[in-house]
Amino acid sequence: MVTFPDITPELKAAMPELRGRLLANEILAPFTWFRVGGPAQVLFTPADADDLAYFLKHLPAELPVYVIGVGSNLIVRDGGVPGVVIRLAPRAFGEVKADGDIVTAGTAALDKRVAEVAASANLAGLEFLFGIPGTIGGALRMNAGANGGETKDILVEAIAIDCRGETHRFNNADMKFTYRASGVDPALIFTAARFRGTPSSPEAIRSRMAEVQAHRETAQPIREKTGGSTFKNPPGHSAWKLVDAAGCRGFKVGGAQVSEMHCNFLINTGNATADDIETLGETVRERVKASSGIALQWEIKRIGIKAS
Repeated sequence: MVTFPDITPELKAAMPELRGRLLANEILAPFTWFRVGGPAQVLFTPADADDLAYFLKHLPAELPVYVIGVGSNLIVRDGGVPGVVIRLAPRAFGEVKADGDIVTAGTAALDKRVAEVAASANLAGLEFLFGIPGTIGGALRMNAGANGGETKDILVEAIAIDCRGETHRFNNADMKFTYRASGVDPALIFTAARFRGTPSSPEAIRSRMAEVQAHRETAQPIREKTGGSTFKNPPGHSAWKLVDAAGCRGFKVGGAQVSEMHCNFLINTGNATADDIETLGETVRERVKASSGIALQWEIKRIGIKAS
C-alpha cells in the first residue's frame, strides 16, 4: 500500500490550538462514491470555520491543499494525494436554515437537504438541487445544475476562507459563474452560502421535486458506484449522445464501465481501480474525438498521483 511521510507531528506542534482531527495516510476511497483511491498524506477535518482558518494560517505554504465533500464527483487516484486533504464534515459545516426568502447553508450540507429545507419553508427555485448528489461546496465551485436550474440562479452570497486564514464574501457577480464553473480562486475554501427562493405553494414545490427525483431514478444509475456526470456538455451538444454515437455504451476497462443506462456516467462494477475509471474516461474521450471531432472536457474532478 502507498504511504507518505507522516508530517502530522510537525503540523500539530506548529498548531497547538488546533481542535480538528489530523490523520496521516488515511485511505480516501470510503469518502468517494466510486469507492476507489489511495491515501491522503494528511486528512484534516476542521472543528468549525474558525478552526479551518487557524489551520490554513499556520499551514506551511509549500504543502498542496485539496478539499473534498461527499466525493460524489471525484476520482482519487490510486497513488494517493500528497499534501493535505481537507474534509468539511456535516456536523461542523452542514447546518441549513430558512429565514424569510433566504436559505443559509454550510458547504458540507447535501444539495438535496437544502432543497428540502427550502420546500419546508414554501420557497421555490431550489428544487433542482434535489437532483444533485453533492454538497453546497461543490455546487458553488462548479455552478452545479440539473433539470433546468443552476446555482447561479439562486445564489445571494458565498463565504470562503483563503490560505492566510482570512474570510471573504462573494456576491453572485463576484463568483463569475459560467457553465459548470466559477471564476473564484480555487485556493479559497467555501464554508457557507445564502440562497434566495421565491414564495410558492407547497404542492407546486413538492410536485417539482417529485419530477426531479423521478427523472434521476429513470435516467441515471443512481444505485451504482458512480461519479455522476463524467463530461461537460459541449456547446450545442449532449455529452451522452456523443459517447453513445461513438459506440461506447457499456464499454469496459478493467472493473470500470460506461453505464448502459446513461452514457455520461462511469461506474465501478465492483473491483475497479481509479486508474481503470480514468483510463476508461480518457479512452471514451479519444473515441468521441475520432467520431465527432469534439473534445469532451471532464466534469469529474481528479486529484492525486497515479500508482507507480
